[in-house]
Amino acid sequence: MIDTNSVSLMGADEKLKQETNIFFNRLCEYKYSYHFDWQGRPIIQFPQDIVCMQELIWDIKPDLIIETGIAHGGSLIFSASMLALLDMTDAINSGTTINPKESMRKVLGIDIDIRSHNREAIEAHPMSSRIQMIQGSSIAPEVIDQVHAIAKNYSRIVVFLDSNHTHDHVLAELEAYAPLTSVGSYCVVFDTVVEDMPKEMFPDRPWGPGNNPKTAVWQYLKTHDEFEIDKSIQNKLLLTVAPDGYLKRIG
Repeated sequence: MIDTNSVSLMGADEKLKQETNIFFNRLCEYKYSYHFDWQGRPIIQFPQDIVCMQELIWDIKPDLIIETGIAHGGSLIFSASMLALLDMTDAINSGTTINPKESMRKVLGIDIDIRSHNREAIEAHPMSSRIQMIQGSSIAPEVIDQVHAIAKNYSRIVVFLDSNHTHDHVLAELEAYAPLTSVGSYCVVFDTVVEDMPKEMFPDRPWGPGNNPKTAVWQYLKTHDEFEIDKSIQNKLLLTVAPDGYLKRIG
């Protein structure tokens, strides 16, 4: 069992959090998040967040996982593999078999530019039957409409937002996709940590401190009390790309 008291104490330890932030920034100098694969595809996440995503998916048991930002496809493969485990568990408990191609559980990925070599690798992967991809801007009305039409067929939905990291784009994604999150589930906004990193770490990016996913989360929550930041997650992870980014739907 998780020692919640120790987690709370860590979250209240300001010196430890400062030291962790320094360590995080040093790791990023070496492109740390690019060092890991999931089942052969680059996942571009910190291992701590990968473990947390596993915990959420296992607890929520979603029918649909919506992800903005595909990159090399590692996160799609990760989510699909977790859904496969859920199906396998259901099959064992019921004494039946589930054909992956017939499973209702799916991952829906959206990206403005799905590179051909990444698409080919994802489609050739053993988890591909659980994955659907949409190419287009995640905030384009026609893409939003398509995602909402697909989501109507599902009851338990998790949302991962990890595409363009500017304030305006993430806020638009939250307005578009956070409402699809089922009650008790999570909308996870990645790379909120940009707010806590030195400006000079993003010389060729349109985002940085003051203009990033965390500022978008703060803005969104001002008018959406059906979500709350699950501080217990960042307190136990400490090393995370998503501080204030694990949003639990409570209403």
